[in-house]
Amino acid sequence: MAKSDYYHILGVPKNADEREIKKAYKRLAMKFHPDRNPGNAEAEVKFKEIKEAYEILTDVQKRAAYDQYGHMAFESGNSSMGGGTDFSDIFGEVFGDIFGGGRRQRASRGADLRYNIELTLEEAVRGVTREICIPVLGECQTCHGSGAKPGTSSITCPTCHGQCQVQIRQGFFTVQQACPTCNGQGKVIKDPCVKCNGNGRLKKSKTLSVKIPSGVDTGDRIRLSGEGEAGEYGAQAGDLYVQVKVRKHLIFEREDNNLYCEVPINFAMAALGGEIEVPTIDGKLKLKVPAETQTGRILRIRGKGVKSMRSGSYGDLLCRVVVETPVKLNERQKQLLLDLEDSFGGPSGNKNSPRLKNFLDGVKKFFDDLTH
Repeated sequence: MAKSDYYHILGVPKNADEREIKKAYKRLAMKFHPDRNPGNAEAEVKFKEIKEAYEILTDVQKRAAYDQYGHMAFESGNSSMGGGTDFSDIFGEVFGDIFGGGRRQRASRGADLRYNIELTLEEAVRGVTREICIPVLGECQTCHGSGAKPGTSSITCPTCHGQCQVQIRQGFFTVQQACPTCNGQGKVIKDPCVKCNGNGRLKKSKTLSVKIPSGVDTGDRIRLSGEGEAGEYGAQAGDLYVQVKVRKHLIFEREDNNLYCEVPINFAMAALGGEIEVPTIDGKLKLKVPAETQTGRILRIRGKGVKSMRSGSYGDLLCRVVVETPVKLNERQKQLLLDLEDSFGGPSGNKNSPRLKNFLDGVKKFFDDLTH
């Protein structure tokens, strides 16, 4: 009796890739598996055909031979297709990726750690080196992370014989899971290290010198590779991330690489102009205040901000001028201001106070509109 075409058996086109073939096989295997069809000889035959087609089409060399010569490629007796079908391992082959079948678990990489560090603005702008102390799971120095007593070593797990997996029968299929004896490692420690009790790691404190680069800001992270927790049984250590927070400053506020500060000036300087000393991160300098400066005006000092970590260029210092009303006036000062007010033409002097004039004109128009 002529055999059916393998592609037709699985219901896939001839150009189907391995993923399509595997997907079709899973669906048909579930449908025709003998455990789901007890006593059904036709289902068992169908299942054997499905398995045979799958094994041929997922093997690159066998598939190439089949595509060229058809079933004749396997009629020489060299093919293993004619043997009996082992139903016990069918789901280990096809569904192993779901249940972890056939995979050796690796010793876990060490956990990453985070350390929060708080800096002053000056430290963040200039950079600083800080010593930090962190609690970690570090490698045991007695067994050097192996977990075994010095002079001994781990042995092959007697339960899974080093395969890391055990098979558990559940209903009509077999599930593979990590060996409970060795926890999927394939080896067990017969004589554990007395220092770490076979864990290969111990809790300890570690002191590190951390170099904070200039220009960091709140939210930046500095990664120290391999300075996290030690991995299991000598596996790679995790990383340490130093999270930066910059404390609020008494004078400056930062926005990107620019610094902002408020500069109060008196009434006379605002009107006549002049120079005033202002602070910078590097010290004091003279700031020229133009005549007729109003509150809220921003005066820029270029290059006196923060150096960018990426471009290396400097931001600016932006000084917001605040005109301060004089307080605690003596009689002479009060009289001088009254004389000055009279020279303006009274409280509503228009020539010297254009913003006041515009305001008063707007108020007048508002009330005029209400009366009409």
